[in-house]
Amino acid sequence: MTTAPRSPRLLLLSTIILAVAGLTLLGMSHGQEPPAPAAAPTATTDSPSAAALPPSGNPTASTAATATPSASTPSAVESALPPHGEGSAGDKAIQRNLETAWPADLPATDERELLTAGRALLRADATGIGRAKWPEVFPDSGQAVAPAFATARFRIQAAIARRDTSPNKAVVHLVWAGMDRGGTFTDLRITDWHFTRTIKKGAATWTPQPRT
Repeated sequence: MTTAPRSPRLLLLSTIILAVAGLTLLGMSHGQEPPAPAAAPTATTDSPSAAALPPSGNPTASTAATATPSASTPSAVESALPPHGEGSAGDKAIQRNLETAWPADLPATDERELLTAGRALLRADATGIGRAKWPEVFPDSGQAVAPAFATARFRIQAAIARRDTSPNKAVVHLVWAGMDRGGTFTDLRITDWHFTRTIKKGAATWTPQPRT
């Protein structure tokens, strides 16, 4: 009585199974215990933060950040910024992150005008220099006002200008560093200046809005 030859595919599968079984037995012979049966899967086992919870069951700050999906939002940009105290070496990374989070959507001429005004407004607001140029924004510019930040330690780290809800509105996002009157130096500060486009003498210009 003759037997039908075995399929090559069946032989290959059998060889693989035997090899895996042999490797498993070899690993166990070196003192490794077989893994314990896994618990029934739950809805949170796919979350990378589920395994990082402390014994009390309360998520830590790092696990909360892990569970939050990344997106092109201001909070995501902040998480991608270089560490505090990096100095001017990290400014390029900050600028790159801002441009990635908010792609350019304004004409180049408008963007340049807005960036120039936004930088000057921030400097005037923080150090008091140049406030008289915008009396509608700084109504107390004629009075002696002690600057909140020292001029020597003030630095704009990055800035972008983007459209804001309509073609006639824009916002300048700025990240900056400075030392306050108490001597405390902080960086990665975030400030927004909003503008509206108006027509003066037949020419369009961007007018800053007072901060509320």
